[in-house]
Amino acid sequence: MMSGYQSTRILVWQDPWAYPRDGGYQIIQSLYAIGSGGLLGLGLGKSRQKFLYLPEPENDFIFAIVCEELGLIGALIIIILFALLVWRGISISLKAKDKFGSLLGIGLSAQVGLQVILNIAVVTNTIPNTGISLPFFSYGGTSLVILLAQMGIVLSISRTSMIEKG
Repeated sequence: MMSGYQSTRILVWQDPWAYPRDGGYQIIQSLYAIGSGGLLGLGLGKSRQKFLYLPEPENDFIFAIVCEELGLIGALIIIILFALLVWRGISISLKAKDKFGSLLGIGLSAQVGLQVILNIAVVTNTIPNTGISLPFFSYGGTSLVILLAQMGIVLSISRTSMIEKG
């Protein structure tokens, strides 16, 4: 039912240590980075995995480097900040004057939340590698421009919403 690379991706996801030199190398290094961060991390800028171990650490697997440098506490703070961003975007959108603005804001906020969930799931090997970047963290111009435009639209919805100004 699947092509060769698709079935290989599923096999690597199920057991990356069975393919340490092929498709499993990046996820193995990602898990090492997350584990070596511990509770408080190694310190900002002191990651070891980003130096020729984890391929392209500034792209899709940036969360592994963040976990290594900031530890579990820093990773949880970043997840909480993303959750607050999504929650605030949805709560702003629910108070929009029109139905279109409300649905647009909820959709854009939910898209950011879904992208965060999928990226963290890939980095922790919960789902197969998909190539989805971490919003506002991963290197890449197009993704950042689109995310900033989305947040600009949500900001525009908040300016015209029915929030009582005291």
